[in-house]
Amino acid sequence: MNKRQLIDYVAKEVVVSREEARRLLDVVLDGVRHGLSSDGSVGISGFGTFEVKPRRARTLRNPRTGDPIQVAAGNRVGFRVSKLLRESFQEAH
Repeated sequence: MNKRQLIDYVAKEVVVSREEARRLLDVVLDGVRHGLSSDGSVGISGFGTFEVKPRRARTLRNPRTGDPIQVAAGNRVGFRVSKLLRESFQEAH
């Protein structure tokens, strides 16, 4: 499912226009971004937790040439699935 399909789903389930559903989804996603930048994590009960995790500097190799490439330290966003979501997905499939 892509963003357009998710907007269509929200519009149908909430019985709003596609434009209103897009705005609702954008607000939720902006809230997740804001939570990650200010608190470092966003937990959604029954769904999972988004977390900012540090990544150390490292050396990789260019697969084509074999030359080493230095990658700077930084942050990445990780996602940990909730037990409820994991169990519901395993039962459904």
